[in-house]
Amino acid sequence: MKKGVSFLVTVAFMALASFLASAYDPSPLEDTCVAVDEPNNAVFVNGKFCKNPNLTVAEDFLYQGLNIPGNTSNYVGSIVNLINVDQLPGENTLGVSVARIDYEPNGQNPPHFHPRASEVFIVLEGTLFVGFITSNPEHRFVSKVLNKGDVFVFPFSLIHFQVNIGHTNAVAIAAFNSQNPGIVTIASSMFGSNPPINPDFLARAFQLDKRVVEYLQARF
Repeated sequence: MKKGVSFLVTVAFMALASFLASAYDPSPLEDTCVAVDEPNNAVFVNGKFCKNPNLTVAEDFLYQGLNIPGNTSNYVGSIVNLINVDQLPGENTLGVSVARIDYEPNGQNPPHFHPRASEVFIVLEGTLFVGFITSNPEHRFVSKVLNKGDVFVFPFSLIHFQVNIGHTNAVAIAAFNSQNPGIVTIASSMFGSNPPINPDFLARAFQLDKRVVEYLQARF
């Protein structure tokens, strides 16, 4: 009996440890771990080499320019300026990053998900229609119209989007619980993969005419 209980406890502990390990970036073991590309005299931790803590300077923890609007002249009418560990080395091992998103009227941040992060979304200017879709089999569509000062949360790794439904430009800030949240945009990933996915497969998966799939693959 004791062996059985001990085994269950061990399995439960391993499952919990696995969940915690995959839920967010690993916890830092030092006060600072500024990312560096040159590994000389550096330590490899959490995917980035760490600068000697005694050599860090204020600039390692500073990014300037998030106040500058991005260029939204593209086919979706929005632009994302993600400040991850590559742009702000001081984020390394801290499990945080931030982005500014600019939208022109009717512009959208198309359906996508972040494979390594949840997202806190804050509207600075404008009116945005946002939403996310829950996992199989429910596929619940949770949506809301947001205005200046509103805050919305997109849960970990769920498909979500934003659309500017106002008549003026909109601006938002997104904060992530990962130094490198990653992004998978649904349409461009499926129809713009390299090499291309067999159009017969995509036509059946999305219930589309094969010619439509081939057009989308040529576009992306």
